[in-house]
Amino acid sequence: MPETLPYDALLLLSFGGPEGPEEVVPFLENVTRGRGIPKERLAAVGEHYFLFGGVSPINAQCRALIAGIEREFAAHGLEIPVYWGNRNWRPYLADTLKQMAGDGVKRALVFVTSAYSSYSGCRQYRENLAEAVEQAGVAGVLSLDKIRAYFDHPGFVGPFADATVAAFEDLGEGVRERAELVFVTHSVPLSYSETSDYMPQHEAVAQLVADRVAGHFGRAEQPWKLVYCSRSGPPTQPWLEPDVCDHLRERAAAGAEAVVLVPIGFVSDHMEVIYDLDTQAAEVAAKLGLAMARAATPGTAPAFVSLVRDLLTERAAVERGEQVERAGLSARGPMPDICAAGCCPNPRVQGKPALCGRD
Repeated sequence: MPETLPYDALLLLSFGGPEGPEEVVPFLENVTRGRGIPKERLAAVGEHYFLFGGVSPINAQCRALIAGIEREFAAHGLEIPVYWGNRNWRPYLADTLKQMAGDGVKRALVFVTSAYSSYSGCRQYRENLAEAVEQAGVAGVLSLDKIRAYFDHPGFVGPFADATVAAFEDLGEGVRERAELVFVTHSVPLSYSETSDYMPQHEAVAQLVADRVAGHFGRAEQPWKLVYCSRSGPPTQPWLEPDVCDHLRERAAAGAEAVVLVPIGFVSDHMEVIYDLDTQAAEVAAKLGLAMARAATPGTAPAFVSLVRDLLTERAAVERGEQVERAGLSARGPMPDICAAGCCPNPRVQGKPALCGRD
C-alpha cells in the first residue's frame, strides 16, 4: 500500500543554465544582477559556455535526476509528482509554482541541488522561493517546506568516495601511490564563509572521503587539500583561496607528480566542473607535467537518487510527529529541517523575505 505523505509534490529547485548560444548573455545577466560583477568577468564566463555550444549541462542533468527520482518513487510506492523550477533560467521557479497551484498542489517539499550551508547555497534559494511565491500569486494557496542540507548524508558522501577511489585506480599502479588528493568547491566571498558553516562542512565531507580512500588502499591515512574554483567577484573583494589552478602550480613546483581532483561542492557536472576542472585545470596540469584524474560527481548515482527519497520520507515522518533517525556521517550534521534565525545571512540586503526558515 502506498505511503501516506503530508506533501502533494516534490519540487526540484536548481540554478538553471542556457541551452543555446543566444541564451548565454541573458542568463548571465540574470545570475549577476545587482552583484556588481565586472563586465569583463561576464564576458569571460560567457566564453566558457560558448566552448560548449552555449549549452550548460545543468538542465539536462536536472532532467536526468528527475527521471531517476520518478523511477525511485514508483519502485517504492511513493505516489507523488516531481516538478522542476530554476532560479536563473527556464523553467523559472515562479512559472513552476503557478503550474503546481493550477494542478491542485497544496503543499510541496523542495529539494535544492546544493548540499551545503551558505548564503548562495541555502538562504538565497529561500529568498528566491519567497519572491517566486509572490510573483506567481500563490501565497496562501501553496505551502512549501525545504529539505535540510544533506552534505554528510551517505547518499552524497558514498558516491564521492566510490568515484574518488575509481579516479585513483584510473591513474594506474605506480602513479596513484604518489597522487595527491585535492577537493574542489565553488569559491565564495569570505563574508559568506565567515557567517556560515560552509568550509567546516566541506572539510568534514573531505575527511570522510579521504578515510574511505585510505581504507580502500590500506593506507594509514590519506592527506588532502581543499581548494576553490569559479571566483566571480571584483578583485577588491576577498574570496576563499587558493584557486585550484594556483594550487596545481604550487604543488608541481614542490615536486608533486599526480593529482586526483574531487569536485566535492557540486552534485553534478555543472559548468564549473566541465570548464574549471576538465578544461582549465586539465590544461594547467598537462603543461606542468602533472598526471591528473577527476572523480565523478553524484549526478544520477543510485545512492544519490535514493537520498532524495530518504530525505522525503524522513521529513514526512517528522511532519507526522514520528520519531525518526536522521542519516548523517559527520559531527556537523544532520542539519535541522528548518533553518535557524540568522543563519547564512544575506550580506547585501538585511531582512529580505525568505521562506522555510525561522526568519
